[in-house]
Amino acid sequence: MGKLFGTDGIRGRANQYPMNGETVFSIGQAVTYYLRQKNQKPRLVLGRDTRISGYMIESALQAGITSMGGTALLVGVMPTPGVAFITRAVKADCGIVISASHNSYEDNGIKIFSDRGFKLSDDEETKLEKLILFDEMSTHLPGPSGLGCSLPLADGYKCYVDYLRSTFPRDLSLKDVKIVVDAGNGATYRVVEDVFPFTGADVDIIHNTPNGFNINDHCGTQDTENLKRRVLEKRAMLGLAFDGDGDRLVAVDENGEEINGDKLLFIFAKALKEEDRLKNNIVVSTVMSNLGFRMACRKCGIATYEAPVGDKYVLEAMHRLGSVLGGEQAGHIIFLDHSTTGDGIVAALQLLAVMVKKGKTLSELAEEVIMFPQKLINVPVREKRKLDEMPYLKDAIAEAESQLGDEGRIIVRYSGTENVCRVMVEASSPEVAERICKDIASIVEREIGLNP
Repeated sequence: MGKLFGTDGIRGRANQYPMNGETVFSIGQAVTYYLRQKNQKPRLVLGRDTRISGYMIESALQAGITSMGGTALLVGVMPTPGVAFITRAVKADCGIVISASHNSYEDNGIKIFSDRGFKLSDDEETKLEKLILFDEMSTHLPGPSGLGCSLPLADGYKCYVDYLRSTFPRDLSLKDVKIVVDAGNGATYRVVEDVFPFTGADVDIIHNTPNGFNINDHCGTQDTENLKRRVLEKRAMLGLAFDGDGDRLVAVDENGEEINGDKLLFIFAKALKEEDRLKNNIVVSTVMSNLGFRMACRKCGIATYEAPVGDKYVLEAMHRLGSVLGGEQAGHIIFLDHSTTGDGIVAALQLLAVMVKKGKTLSELAEEVIMFPQKLINVPVREKRKLDEMPYLKDAIAEAESQLGDEGRIIVRYSGTENVCRVMVEASSPEVAERICKDIASIVEREIGLNP
């Protein structure tokens, strides 16, 4: 048994360790036992996305929670940020999301939120991991009179929808504005129908018929080709795409061009600065953010800070620096004045508000960010050996960095959710970025790849 928690909770193949019934049952017990140190009758909000395996994992979690004396508050299919919000709203002790985010349906995962709606710290995850893997939970079980129960939280969905609507300025209207929304056949499929028409816009919604198997399947943030075509066909003002659990946003402008998280983050940072709402004049991104993003911010007099990859690390940096805005290139955008975690729908509503206030198209708002050519190669690996213990790789990276100088950069890191090594290169030209990226990726493949 290896480490359970990655950069975004626990994740794996459905019905296989650690996403099998037995382990998930132990997770439910361990989380509840951990919470009992503060409250003998803890209440845990439990939500899931639309994967077929969600039913099995939800049942196993319920069994673990109730066997340890906890109460499982069931909200059914719900975006990850919705679970975080409801956890705070009902003053529960914890929130648990069953989702593998942008992964395909074969995978699933578990994300855990504190009573304040924040993802757990590394220290908290380490404590939980020890309980799950090494503690004998049977020695902590209550007697028959101390068992817990499961209850449906019927008003949780409405509560979240009402909150989302409240984040869009009341004095703005999108009447006569056409937008296309791609729900990715995921957890936002109902929410988008109840939120975006509320703005007054003419809304065309696609990929909102989940069947348990089509989540993120050629749709949502993972594949915007259908969204691009629909935006052009409808002559829409923009398109909005969400991932499987609704915590990411990727947009498509009126010309059918994809606008990623880096460009969105700049648009929001500049708008907040102009409204004197960018606290401490700083925005937090990650080491994977494009050089073009930081250069655009610098030009506007906005300070930037790079956190490790993972929205929880972005949030930790935001707290430390007193920032209200942070995000990732992949589309996690955190508005700390609105939410405790990335919320794709909140970000979408804020983007629509910026466009209406400024009277500009999305392409006009995004044109200030000149992206450096970037090449990313994901290398499947058989092990996650320490990168600095591979001398050939270290030498190749050092040599390439000397070639790039100030006109590019190299990042080699392991994924926190998959057995993959990510090699990312930015350079002054696409050709240089691709050449260096392929050279380094080939060394990774030779050293630790699945097919060396």
